[in-house]
Amino acid sequence: MKPLFIQNGHIIDTSQGLDDSGGLLIAGGKVMWLGRGSQSPPVADYDVLPAAGLVVCPGFIDLHCHLREPGGEHKETIASGTEAAARGGFVTICCMPNTDPPLDNRATLESVQKVVAEQGKVRVLPIGCVSRGRQGKELAPLAELASAGVVGFSDDGDPVASSTLMRRALEFSCEQGLPIIDHCEDKNLSGGGLMNEGAVSRRLGLSGIPAAAEENMIARDLELAEVTGGWLHVAHVSTVGSVELIRRAQEKGVRVTAEVTPHHLTLTDESVSAGNTNAKVNPPLRTGKDIQALLEGLKGGVIDIIATDHAPHTEAEKRRDFALAPFGISGLETAFGSLMGLVHSGQISLITLIDRLTRAPAAIIGDRFGRLGTLAVGATADVVVFDPAREWVVDTAAFASKGKNTPLAGATLKGKVLATISRGRLVYKDDVIGVKEKGLVES
Repeated sequence: MKPLFIQNGHIIDTSQGLDDSGGLLIAGGKVMWLGRGSQSPPVADYDVLPAAGLVVCPGFIDLHCHLREPGGEHKETIASGTEAAARGGFVTICCMPNTDPPLDNRATLESVQKVVAEQGKVRVLPIGCVSRGRQGKELAPLAELASAGVVGFSDDGDPVASSTLMRRALEFSCEQGLPIIDHCEDKNLSGGGLMNEGAVSRRLGLSGIPAAAEENMIARDLELAEVTGGWLHVAHVSTVGSVELIRRAQEKGVRVTAEVTPHHLTLTDESVSAGNTNAKVNPPLRTGKDIQALLEGLKGGVIDIIATDHAPHTEAEKRRDFALAPFGISGLETAFGSLMGLVHSGQISLITLIDRLTRAPAAIIGDRFGRLGTLAVGATADVVVFDPAREWVVDTAAFASKGKNTPLAGATLKGKVLATISRGRLVYKDDVIGVKEKGLVES
């Protein structure tokens, strides 16, 4: 494979403080050279990907997605999910363990890793269970899972309801330096709820999930993290109160990181008004006031990263009555386009958005899997090229993901991924962009 020169792009890499025009040479799966302005690479033969008017940055990293395999291949497979990730600009995705069987032992984990090696378009890093079978009764073999290559532990889909079990898991996190990722939900408060508890749920006559259901569990987890010194990562933060709880804990020195999803940053509970089951998600879409708090938390560093919580379901499942339809939004292919709406409206800077999708999640994962989230010379060549101004219509029929369940179907988004390079391989390229031989590129 010839070296690839990404030419005349706007390079943004917050790991190096880069925000300038330049070019990037990829060879042998690595970033071999990084030049400013119109400099040419110091080699004689290469292919060229013209990037004038486009942004070039490290490939996106998703710390929270559901690939469904094994056991849920009718909803998603590793092959379809990683293809969807590539189209969305994601070069590293971390898959949650709520599969069938769950990822609670080395054998199951290694079987998934084998499929990833054979069929995965992008890097897949597994997350192991906190408890055996995700039953919340006894710890999974955490040391065994850590040695097998997990990036953290979670029973996502369900909280770790037992305070004793959560404490022991957090104590273990001190030994391994791996986060305990909790789906923070007090089911005594949320049980039977279908959407955010508030004016919209009352108008629709649907049972609500109060903010306190999330906040109560976060408060408990933060207390346990403080007592143990363990590393808590709060999944899909969604409320004003949650942001404030995390802020106060960080000020006290508690080791806590947090994530927010694209849908919680861009959509409110009004999306459910027409009974749209594709807007049914857990935690639920909240209010405009919550969105503002989440944005401030993200910009201020209280919330560290953006993660998709990609949760594909079949169309038949989502066509059920609202009360019976499953929670979840398919988000890998729309995440970037929807988030760019926040940039275009001036609610967040492009630099901050790229940082929370690249450098920040790489810092949580660490360097066990190589240098991620950077375009530094010598690092693995994980790159995305996007057009911040290109408009496109969300067509679920064209999704690579088996999950067509998005409330954005038919929406026009502004900002589109045009090329994704994973470990030096061009794994996705839009038809509007071409790769040419040196000498055939128009100046």
